[in-house]
Amino acid sequence: MIGASREALDAARERLDALADNTRVDAAALAADLAAVTALLDRETALRRVLTDPAQPGEGKADLVGRLLSGQVGGEAVDLVSGMVRSRWSASRDLVDAVEELADTADMIAADRDGTLDSVEDELFRFGRIVATSPELRAALSAKDSEGPAVAARTELARSLLRGRAKATTERLVVRLVQRPRGRSLDGGLDALSGLAAARRGRSVAVVTSAVPLSDRQRQRLGDALGRLYGRQIQLNLDVDPAVLGGISVRIGDEVIHGTIADRLDEVTRRMAG
Repeated sequence: MIGASREALDAARERLDALADNTRVDAAALAADLAAVTALLDRETALRRVLTDPAQPGEGKADLVGRLLSGQVGGEAVDLVSGMVRSRWSASRDLVDAVEELADTADMIAADRDGTLDSVEDELFRFGRIVATSPELRAALSAKDSEGPAVAARTELARSLLRGRAKATTERLVVRLVQRPRGRSLDGGLDALSGLAAARRGRSVAVVTSAVPLSDRQRQRLGDALGRLYGRQIQLNLDVDPAVLGGISVRIGDEVIHGTIADRLDEVTRRMAG
């Protein structure tokens, strides 16, 4: 993407990250909703042209999204797409590409939250290598028709290859790609998914639960300390639960850390020194 579309996508990514800060948002359900919107916009050429028409007011386009999608997908998806159509897009197809990326990223967020993102990245990479070295498999999974029995056959083949051998997130991502490659080669689509997983893994998410909201200074200190400890940028997803009784609980993947804010920061410092 270039120009206005790149700026619009960056803004949409920021809004998705802001939603991800709310741990009550079901990221997997959001991914499914955004995938459904992708399919709608991919199918309805006239609709996406209206939604990306620079001559139309942004609020009018957002109202149209609300009328079309409310009750069909969750409120978070409606809000995200409404924000996207308020932005300017260089080409109508860029909007579809952007919604699809957000769907895939939401699934990565779900995997990050449950501690399986490392596995998802590895599985996508390995599946991509298998496809790259097997012309017969690549041909069987690649698009010939966009509707009907061919899609069903590709979908069932992908599921049979991954079921019980890969994480649920990996299976969802690959099945969506096989069902609707949208002009991409299978190899290219798998590489793009691997890249999204790698980018997300480079910025791990810490779910931080505290009895009261953390101050800006506390958030900064905790984020910096965790980043130094784990050797990568850590995004803090903040939640408030009075049952924590004045301390905090930090979960990164499968690791859960309990303690007061001061004690945890001191412990991080000691571990780093050791």
